[in-house]
Amino acid sequence: MFSFKRSFAVVAAVAATGLVLAACSGPSADNSTSSSGANSSAAAPPSSSGPLQVAVVTHGSAGDAFWNVVKNGAEQAGKDLNVGVDYYSDGDPGNQAKLIDNAVAQKVGGLVVSMANPQALQTSIQNAVKAGIPVVTINSGEDQSAAFGAIAHVGQSEGLAGQGAGQRLKAAGKTKLLCVIHEAGNIGQNQRCDGAKQTFGTVSTLQVDISNPTDAQARIRGALQADPSIDAVLALNSQVAARAVDAAKEASSKAQVATFDLNADVVAAIKAGTILFAVDQQQYEQGYLPIVFLKLYKENGNTIGGGHPVQTGPGFVDKTNIDTVAPYAQRGTR
Repeated sequence: MFSFKRSFAVVAAVAATGLVLAACSGPSADNSTSSSGANSSAAAPPSSSGPLQVAVVTHGSAGDAFWNVVKNGAEQAGKDLNVGVDYYSDGDPGNQAKLIDNAVAQKVGGLVVSMANPQALQTSIQNAVKAGIPVVTINSGEDQSAAFGAIAHVGQSEGLAGQGAGQRLKAAGKTKLLCVIHEAGNIGQNQRCDGAKQTFGTVSTLQVDISNPTDAQARIRGALQADPSIDAVLALNSQVAARAVDAAKEASSKAQVATFDLNADVVAAIKAGTILFAVDQQQYEQGYLPIVFLKLYKENGNTIGGGHPVQTGPGFVDKTNIDTVAPYAQRGTR
């Protein structure tokens, strides 16, 4: 498993090039699925000539607070490094593949792609590589990244993160865990729940739909009512976490909620004690760092990671450090 020390060393090496991750004012991201700009760079091997234009294509849903932070990171890196960045997203794997194909047809200078469903994107990513477009994968699909031809993967090893969450819940005295999966077919979410099983013990899973939050809350409430022995709920998304807190109240359940990822509601809930902790994969870095890496690849032929993922997490946010993290979450960078 790729160590945190090694991950830190990789990021430190990037900073040493002078392309420092600048502190920013946290530009707000709207709920649109794309931010438009000219895609004028021709596909070519690494070269210092011409401006770099990068397309970021993710599986995020419109309005998802998590992906808004990724978008903020990518766009801020573009401003800091004079790189054109266009952000596109679609939760449907087939539509995401089409967005990648469109970027290839426009001859972008680099691609950043999240791979929640790697097999659906394989042909499109490999076609980009064949066209001479460097690809950095992010967030999901680290096991397939190198095989598809990407020059790097930036994200969090989901199994490792799940193990950490399971350990923390077990240490808190919990004995029966409900792990809530909110995107069908997203391999990373199954890896999180599987990781939690390895360190926690008794774990059941529940499938909900993030695009129908009212139904998700009802399903969580129903699961807690059906099994009062459940004393912990692990949400895999900050918006689902808020629904899980409400569901536990409605069910008069003793279950406490933990979650992956941060948003304003999770920050407030950690402060209030209704959420135990958040697993923070620092998704701002998942937007920012790939732009740095593609810039270095284009201008200096650099690669990163040596075939291993560049880890952005897991970190853990709880009552001990929430006051430090909260201002960054408020400005859209955590």
